[in-house]
Amino acid sequence: MTADIHFSPLALTRALPFLPLAQGDIDYQVDRRGEPDLINTLLADPATKVVLTRGGLVAVPRGQGDLVDYENVKMRLATLPGAYVGEELRRYPEAVAMFLGSYGGVRGECVIAVDISRVPEIGEGAVPGAQPNGVLGVQDAGTVDGTMGLANANGNAAGKRAGKSGGAAESAAPFGVPDSAGQGADDAFDESVSTPASHAAPKPTLLQQAVTRFDWVDLRGFAPHANAREAGQATSAVTLSIWHSRQRFCPTCGAPVLPALAGWAQRCSNQADGNRILFPRVEPAVITAVVDGQDRLLLQHNAAWKDPNLYSVSAGFVEAGENLEHACRREAREETGIQLGEVRYLGSQPWPFPASLMMAFKAHAITTDVHVDGSETVTARWVTRDEYTAELIAGRMVAPGRATIARYMIEEWLGREL
Repeated sequence: MTADIHFSPLALTRALPFLPLAQGDIDYQVDRRGEPDLINTLLADPATKVVLTRGGLVAVPRGQGDLVDYENVKMRLATLPGAYVGEELRRYPEAVAMFLGSYGGVRGECVIAVDISRVPEIGEGAVPGAQPNGVLGVQDAGTVDGTMGLANANGNAAGKRAGKSGGAAESAAPFGVPDSAGQGADDAFDESVSTPASHAAPKPTLLQQAVTRFDWVDLRGFAPHANAREAGQATSAVTLSIWHSRQRFCPTCGAPVLPALAGWAQRCSNQADGNRILFPRVEPAVITAVVDGQDRLLLQHNAAWKDPNLYSVSAGFVEAGENLEHACRREAREETGIQLGEVRYLGSQPWPFPASLMMAFKAHAITTDVHVDGSETVTARWVTRDEYTAELIAGRMVAPGRATIARYMIEEWLGREL
């Protein structure tokens, strides 16, 4: 039937004031990316901050991985000294360094992220420079709401601490500066120093120790607890690292690729094909809060979501040659049978699971009869603000996670925080 329009439901719509993955204020300093030996130059500067990624996760100080499910707690990124990291990058060419940018000012702090997904773990028996068998955690469900690594489909990071999920071992080997004899002062109380050198296990390197010394958390678990700057740093670092981990060969000729432009690009190693420069792939997706003439919100449950009570708004990828507004209307019609009229832009944020850019809209429904497709969307229903609040309290509905743009779209309609 045709919607009963009492007023324009989009009349009071405003842009989303806050999005957790869109907080970055760093100066990318794009003009510096082509500088020769930029990474090593910056690592030698004490003002440079070095953060780590691995398998789509970010490193945080040990113990903070347990905080992701708590409200009102703070988390920060773990850091390493740049001078030591420079040595490690020469040891492990498979590690990827990425210059995230600078904040300028008196300190002139620069930030470098290093992805260690392909650095051999302690006990693997691999030698520095060798390629391990696979890359940890770089997987997705193939949808806009696809899961990444150890996170669940509802956007809450279930396995935010890799050491607790069958990943890295829980041993906390201390950092150490190697010495030529392998018997420094801190080895004096270790009986193994008397073991012949030919039988002694090699001392773990700095990047190998980082796997177990730090906790590793999903971006969706980290960003809601981080300050704005570190949330932005983590978002850029994870986005680039996942791309480097997934694209290891040129999509045109199949030759191996090498990091280029300070980690923001790749260069094909095929000289005969011109050593082409490759840039990160971005997959645009629209997400739409649909309201009717009575200002009810349309909420739906996706078949791919593991939590049967998770309800969110309409979302889908933009087709080739399609504009964003058309994508909003098409997705709503395909998933729920609802026809949309006016569409207004709300905001955007990256969603690197693995490479989406989520663009949010609010749209007015000109029909209200719901007919779900039954394959992608299992159920959908209109709710008033009071009905939605009651469903949340009763546990019959669960709101999207705190890192998702969908949560803030629902809050914009609801008029309060969830």
